[in-house]
Amino acid sequence: MSKGNTFENDFLKLIFNATPIANIADNASSSPFTNLYVSLHTADPGEAGDQTTSETGYTGYARIAVARTSGGWTVTANSVSPVANIDFGECTASPGGAITYFAIGTAISGAGKLLYSGTVSPNITMAVGVIPRLKTTSTVTED
Repeated sequence: MSKGNTFENDFLKLIFNATPIANIADNASSSPFTNLYVSLHTADPGEAGDQTTSETGYTGYARIAVARTSGGWTVTANSVSPVANIDFGECTASPGGAITYFAIGTAISGAGKLLYSGTVSPNITMAVGVIPRLKTTSTVTED
């Protein structure tokens, strides 16, 4: 079963821009998140995973907060991407495996709820001095 294209776009705007869906969802009725947190992974965290599943652990790494606004995320044509490149901390030691996936979730640390994940292409080969970057071309699509 599929969602209608208009609703797919509305849904992404609700999640990433905190824009209500008239008569269905009101972002302000609870204590809504003001940020979503982007994490990096060395393998697919999978649908049953959380933000810690296969998360990278290189020295210098931390998740990055991105505002749930149109200033943080661009939503168009049933896809979402960051407005600006997302630069993670520089690897200063213990690079670990290549970065092959990214995820978007609800927590700055720990086992946050995994909202979306996707592949990093090309993969980021880690070494001391590398600063991992997700570009504005990194997208999540509803369909």
